Order: sequence, then structure tokens, then C-alpha cells
Amino acid sequence: MGDRFGATTKRRAALAEPMLICGDWTFIARDKHGREKWRETVHNVVVNAGLNHALDATLSGGSQITTWYIGLIDGSPTVNAADTMASHPGWNEVTAYDEATRVQWTDGGVSNQSVSNSGSPAEFTIATNQTEIGGAFLVSDNTKGGTSGTLYAAAAFSAGDKTLDDDDTLSVTATFTAAAS
Repeated sequence: MGDRFGATTKRRAALAEPMLICGDWTFIARDKHGREKWRETVHNVVVNAGLNHALDATLSGGSQITTWYIGLIDGSPTVNAADTMASHPGWNEVTAYDEATRVQWTDGGVSNQSVSNSGSPAEFTIATNQTEIGGAFLVSDNTKGGTSGTLYAAAAFSAGDKTLDDDDTLSVTATFTAAAS
């Protein structure tokens, strides 16, 4: 005679899925006559400061930033999640364009977990021959070459820098998506 005891555990299916916030950037370069020189589409890194801001403004009562700006990157950039506007050792900002400030990112509203400036791409007019472009970033401050503001995201070309000349234009579209992975 004897008793036999046993226990089993059943793991409940996960109720939550991780959320992925990412972005795609499309760059279209044209010469001074409007002819397309090159086109590049790349993915970005939403940096830690950008993720913290999104959480703070959405879930923790922080202040929303309502105006964002696009800046350009050179120098075969290396973008890191720890980058901030005060410290981004893997890249430098390009300021050789005619616009007095970084160009405003004008979004078209959120739809289907996505927001983009595709209806109003940021347009840069290059001011110097042989200007190297290696990507772009999104920040809350419009000061060209400035080191303040909240850096949200940065993107680097996958195939290295591209060169633009005086009076060439660069159109930049950034689309950000949030989805359960």
C-alpha cells in the first residue's frame, strides 16, 4: 500500500507581446536641375532618450514635444542607442545646407500604428560642393550644429556616405511604426 503524489505546472500563454518601435527613412537626392542622383532607404535606431521620452509623455505625465526637426549626418556614421544630442561619438552633424535651421518634420497624423512626414518631406538645399551625407536624425531642437534637445532617432546609410554638391537638394521622409512584435 502506498500513496503516490505528484505535481505538474502548466505555463499560461503570454498575455503581452513586446512592442517594437522602429523607423524607415527614405532619402531622394536631386541635382540642381531636378534630376534624381540617388535614392536610399534605411532603418533607424530609436535611441534610449527617444524611448524614454515616448514612455514619459505617454504613460508618466511628462510633457509632449509637439515640434520635431530633421538634421543630417556625415562621416560614415555609427549610430548607438545611447546617443544623445550632447554625446554622439559615432557621427557628426552636416550643416552645409542653405536652410537657416534644421528642417521641421511635419507629420500627417497617426494611422495604423504609423506616423510619417510623407505628405511633406523635409527638403534640404546643399550649400557646398562635395558635401558628404551619411544619414539623418530626428530631434526636438532646430539649431543647426546644436547639442541640446531630445534626440529621438538616427539612421545611417547601409552602403556608406553619399556626396552632394552646391544647389543639389535632398528630400527626407521618416516613417515611424509601433507594433507588437
